[in-house]
Amino acid sequence: MPKFLIKKHNVKVKKCRTGRGLFAAENIKKGICFLEYFGRELTEDEKYTSESSYLFEVNDRITIDGWAKGNIAKYINYACNPNAEFDTYKNKIYVLALRDITKGEEITINYGDEYFDEYIKPNGCLCLDCVK
Repeated sequence: MPKFLIKKHNVKVKKCRTGRGLFAAENIKKGICFLEYFGRELTEDEKYTSESSYLFEVNDRITIDGWAKGNIAKYINYACNPNAEFDTYKNKIYVLALRDITKGEEITINYGDEYFDEYIKPNGCLCLDCVK
């Protein structure tokens, strides 16, 4: 089980090749939980009618819209070979480092096949592995 005591790290939203992204402003060690993804819990109807691209299904009953003000985790971009991952614990969403992340590096996550097919594939993947 991951360490869900968040060790807050300095991260910054900056311009990047896809618009805006989240970058490490200091080194982050592998396995560290360094950020929470949060937002408004949607009703069952909203879950199916929302046009937000920041939806996160925690479980069968809870879906979070991460568009919330202050949720800088929403700026984490997709990558085929990410350096971070989401995990849930007690109905909350956390961001954990899959490997050491160096200062200045963009924080990335693989959002899964459904997200890829709907949002990434139509325009082509722009992650660093794919644009090389």
